[in-house]
Amino acid sequence: MAIRPTNAGSQRMKLIASLTSPFARKVRVVAAEKHIDYDLVVDIPWNEDTRVPQYNPLGKVPVWVLEDGKTLFDSRVIVEYLDSVSPVGHLLPREPRPRILVKRWEALADGVCEAAATVFLERKRPAEQQSQAWIERQLGKIDAALEMMSEDLGDQEWCTGEFFNLSDIATGCALGYLEFRFPEIDWRRRHPNLSALHERLMQRPSFRDSAPPPA
Repeated sequence: MAIRPTNAGSQRMKLIASLTSPFARKVRVVAAEKHIDYDLVVDIPWNEDTRVPQYNPLGKVPVWVLEDGKTLFDSRVIVEYLDSVSPVGHLLPREPRPRILVKRWEALADGVCEAAATVFLERKRPAEQQSQAWIERQLGKIDAALEMMSEDLGDQEWCTGEFFNLSDIATGCALGYLEFRFPEIDWRRRHPNLSALHERLMQRPSFRDSAPPPA
């Protein structure tokens, strides 16, 4: 796990994040579900005045700043840490097999977000520099992942069965990002069980409060 010192001394924990990042949203939802207090610092890594590289040499959000100034980055690292430090409603099972099934869902959902973000950034390039073949490849990944999610979810209430956990959070953030950035992807009609899952998640304050701002 990558930990890097920043400022010395004790401070409130901070989350450095973009309000549109699905990875940052995952961390915000977990922190809310775990009742963990922190200060939200909005910083866009693409802006010229960004300070993100001071906290994460990879220049990515989210970044979690601990009380002693050390930083955690990569949403999967952060949420695992948050789940371990608060006894409220564990989101990762303790037993190895159920735990790895939750992490599998998280990896699939994160893969959807990564492919979608790649398409979003590619489309921001000048039209003559864009690679349509690359875009189609990423969109194909998203379609295949949604098919697997829908098949694995089946008629269950939550991704891994009866209980809400990190798999649902990661999946909900991925679906929310698609709805926010790619309204042309008709995943709700093609996968009604994923649509129903998203609606259940949006009943939770943690999801409502972390929704991306209107474009």
